[in-house]
Amino acid sequence: MARLLIIGGFLAAVFWVFSIVDCAVQPATRHRGVSKPAWIAIVVLLPVIGGVLWFVIGRRRANDSGTRPVIGPDDDPAFLRSINKEEQDERIRRLEEELAKLDEETDEPPAADPRP
Repeated sequence: MARLLIIGGFLAAVFWVFSIVDCAVQPATRHRGVSKPAWIAIVVLLPVIGGVLWFVIGRRRANDSGTRPVIGPDDDPAFLRSINKEEQDERIRRLEEELAKLDEETDEPPAADPRP
């Protein structure tokens, strides 16, 4: 039983130190809820509980910026509205012409020259 308490205490101390360091090195923009000094105080004063709170509530993920996700131009309504319908039809017509030319070309090699 004493071994479990020693191992548990060691793991709690490692987690506590890791939580303090992680909270301290994160930029202020990645903290949710309260300010950075307040989070550091919470983690220091409440060793294990503060660390758990920091990782569950206070730490904002790198991809959790609160901004709109990046979308491609074909999914962006503003971009689609900006496309001129005539330009789009002209481009489709040109691409279809190029495709028809490619279909007409044969893949056969040219005939050999019979002259020696």
